[in-house]
Amino acid sequence: MIDSSEQEQNVPKLTYAIEFVADMNRAVKFYRDVIGLPLKFESPGWSEFATGDATLALHPASEKNPAGKVELGFNVADLQKFYEDMRAKGVKFPMPPTKQDFGGTLAQFEDSEGAHVSVGAS
Repeated sequence: MIDSSEQEQNVPKLTYAIEFVADMNRAVKFYRDVIGLPLKFESPGWSEFATGDATLALHPASEKNPAGKVELGFNVADLQKFYEDMRAKGVKFPMPPTKQDFGGTLAQFEDSEGAHVSVGAS
């Protein structure tokens, strides 16, 4: 739960760790049956596990996102303001706030190491 002072400051909250996987069934079985994480949702294109405040999500690997790559996902109270504030600080956004197929809006920025990080509105 974001308290009002964090919301006013638009502090990002880690909500997802997304792992790109070569075999969704194998990865789901590993995290569910071996590691013991509670499965929230499963499909061929996206699966989720409950891990407390953040969700572990699995997504099929691709040429752009090879198996084993992990991407972080944050939520902020005001995505447009976060985008504008971070751009003013020189943060690069390969994807500005963009409406997604699932209905939400996401942006993607590059961190100091060149990793792409997703951010959405809470």
